[in-house]
Amino acid sequence: MAKLVIMGVSGAGKTTLGTALAARLNWRFLDADDFHSPEAKAKIASGVTLDETDRAAWLSRIKPVFDEVGVSTILACSALKAVHRTSLSPDYLVHLVIGTDLAHTRLSTRQGHFAGPSILASQFSTLETPDEALAVDAAQPTAAQVDQIIQTFALKSV
Repeated sequence: MAKLVIMGVSGAGKTTLGTALAARLNWRFLDADDFHSPEAKAKIASGVTLDETDRAAWLSRIKPVFDEVGVSTILACSALKAVHRTSLSPDYLVHLVIGTDLAHTRLSTRQGHFAGPSILASQFSTLETPDEALAVDAAQPTAAQVDQIIQTFALKSV
């Protein structure tokens, strides 16, 4: 069973891509946003950057679910720092790369989500671009992104 992380800043399209990839492969999909505490969601919604204590608690809630044995899983997770990605220990890492203008446009028009454009500057300043990840252009159509990931990693449906 495999573990794949789709990482990147808010607005990159991690959830959209992860959902589509999981459906295509018949893998389980997890959205790291679902593991934020109500307090963390309130901080993010008000434009306050999470600190490393917040992030460590969040990742500690994600890790046991992500590590469940016998289930191939795709996790959409910002994982902006190398230490965050290392703690998740994925088999495959995808960096969904997006420019600031497109990310701002997406977050400005997104409905029903706690993260808005006010957090983008801190997201980009926190991002440690991974060398070991497959870089996927967030501006591409989702289907093309899915095809690129499956082909690059030779992933199989379960």
